Amino acid sequence: MKYYLSCVLLALITLTQAQKQIQLANITDGTFSQRSVRSVNWMNDGQYYSALSENKVEKYDVTTGEVVETIVDGNELDIFINDYRFSADESQVLLLTERQSIYRRSFTAIYYVYDRSSGNSQLLSEGRQSYATFSPDGSKIAFTRDNNLFYKDLATDSEVAITADGEFNKIINGSSDWVYEEELYITKAFEWSVDSKKIVYYRFDERNVREYNMQLWNDAALYPQDYVYKYPKAGEDNSVIELYVYHLNNKSKVPVDIGEETDIYIPRVYWTKDSELISVQRLNRRQNVLDVLHVNASTGKSEVVLTDESDTYIDFTFCDDLTYLDNGKQFLFSSEKSGYKHFYIYDMNGNLDRQVTSGDYEAVELVGLDQSKKTPVLYYTSTEISPLEQHFYQIDLRSKGKKKLSDKAGNSSINMSDDCSYYMTYHSAADQPLKVSLYKTAENQLIKVLEDNAGLAQVTADYQVSDKEFFTFNTVDGTSLNGFYLKPKDFSAGKEYPVLVYQYSGPGSQNVSNSWSGSHFTFHQYLVQQGYIVAVIDTRGTGSRGEAFKKLTYKQLGKYETEDLIATGKYLANLPFIDSDRIGVWGWSYGGYMSSLAILKGADVFNTAIAVAPVTTWRFYDTIYTERYLQRPQENASGYDDNSPIQHADKLTGNFLLIHGTGDDNVHFQNAVALQNELIKAGKQFDTFYYPDKAHGLGNRRGHVYEMMAEFLLEKL
Repeated sequence: MKYYLSCVLLALITLTQAQKQIQLANITDGTFSQRSVRSVNWMNDGQYYSALSENKVEKYDVTTGEVVETIVDGNELDIFINDYRFSADESQVLLLTERQSIYRRSFTAIYYVYDRSSGNSQLLSEGRQSYATFSPDGSKIAFTRDNNLFYKDLATDSEVAITADGEFNKIINGSSDWVYEEELYITKAFEWSVDSKKIVYYRFDERNVREYNMQLWNDAALYPQDYVYKYPKAGEDNSVIELYVYHLNNKSKVPVDIGEETDIYIPRVYWTKDSELISVQRLNRRQNVLDVLHVNASTGKSEVVLTDESDTYIDFTFCDDLTYLDNGKQFLFSSEKSGYKHFYIYDMNGNLDRQVTSGDYEAVELVGLDQSKKTPVLYYTSTEISPLEQHFYQIDLRSKGKKKLSDKAGNSSINMSDDCSYYMTYHSAADQPLKVSLYKTAENQLIKVLEDNAGLAQVTADYQVSDKEFFTFNTVDGTSLNGFYLKPKDFSAGKEYPVLVYQYSGPGSQNVSNSWSGSHFTFHQYLVQQGYIVAVIDTRGTGSRGEAFKKLTYKQLGKYETEDLIATGKYLANLPFIDSDRIGVWGWSYGGYMSSLAILKGADVFNTAIAVAPVTTWRFYDTIYTERYLQRPQENASGYDDNSPIQHADKLTGNFLLIHGTGDDNVHFQNAVALQNELIKAGKQFDTFYYPDKAHGLGNRRGHVYEMMAEFLLEKL
């Protein structure tokens, strides 16, 4: 009897310990954070790689995955290492420290050059710099400072100013303007030639770009500060772009011929394998014609060798794989011209050699290209198995020998060594947090699991985290949409539950996949433990399902996505375990735009909505993103206005919470103000909250955001 009672008591204690409840503080305290392997650099001899861990750059043996050397110890140098890069011969390490963000991707930093043989480090330059980069031969480092471009000769310790006309809000040399950074992912706007004797760089003339003014309240300031920067809104002037080739030997600057039309974009500039030949990609303002130009570095003369066109738009940030082969005779290019993204081989004159991948699936990411083989082998990830999964493949450039290398269901991203001998797979699934594993490519042999997040797996078990339950249903035109539920662990089919729909819905995005949950994971799990069902949906216009599905929303952003969200609400309302009077929707950024439209145009379905940092009219948003999908407002006014939340403010009948940061440089606070004004004019009551000086992601206020949203939902939904 004593033994029996002891076992019962032990079982009860174990059960109690296992059933921990998620607290709001857990959303931001790291309880559910995933561990990873970051800042990986594959080393020259192919037998080692390096990674940044605990403020140390450590060297690992590829064959064992074990640490064999500490290359740099930031603690001994009394610096905190944010990132690092090796010189070509790996004798020196460029250390990035004291990183300070400007916008989403841009930053300034303090750089040190660390000599591995002596163990000494020295400042790269006085003050703060950006985007410091070794020359290919490792003898020099180029960087930007105060809108100008410089390089330092490491042998002579001399610094050379390549430009001198840079000025804030006027001229930028070697760095990008705001809209290129945000929408084309460019911050470093210069490239070394392969022989280290030349630098090609951008010059942005943004004097005609209109300014946006943000007031910064700064807690202790007597008067708020005005922050004025250049932001081109839809239909307005962009920066005028020029390209120059700087020749180090004679300090000459050769202008590049990018055509007579100045109202264009130059999304990428590369050096080919030839130190006299530059590759420039030119995109028209409407973003439906992409030209590949080849430029003579000595004369600046150019010729168009390839043109990719679309009836809608070129999704450049998705099809960004231009790669020149070592043979100097061919290049690899990706396009959606077949209806799905695939890889193609062209000769240097732009003649199509062959389509390498094909089928009704997306060849998502170029991972590696092994050119040591007689026929080079392409490594890539794709959605061939399912739009909900990404797997790792190889195929040779004759389109033969295709082989699937990943063997587990879920989503894999790959970091491959330069010689393609080894790779790391970053894999997760709906029921499996991130696992980082090291493989030898030749035999596809697992060498070592570098991180399995076993601790997180145990935490999710202890807290009784709910699993994804996938579902599909047909929307208004018969198209099947993908979604998943998170249900309470004590779910009962005989009970009715309130449901909160989360979505983003932006063009090409994806929230529904067989992968570990995203950034709002803990918040959603908290709500589930409070007795809610959370449903996540991908509307028409989202990604991984081909060009037709993604580009359906062209010229009509918000129309089909809203139809799909309303259809989602109706589908859920008809389920026997859903309380049809308690259906809510929320989202952030584009998702906030959609949740606003959903409660306004779907007032008979949704009774509660939260919009965080929403666009409320595309007339307020930037040129590149907005015009890609809507053309300019001068050409498509109805596309801008018909599905703007501010045009439907009089339809609000439910509970609405509007949240925004006043320091949002991306989706301006102006969006929230405009919608509030229209709601007030319409006599509508709603809740609103603003975060002084906070940008689009709301920074260190996210814990406060989640707590406020939770309280709002618990009261209103």
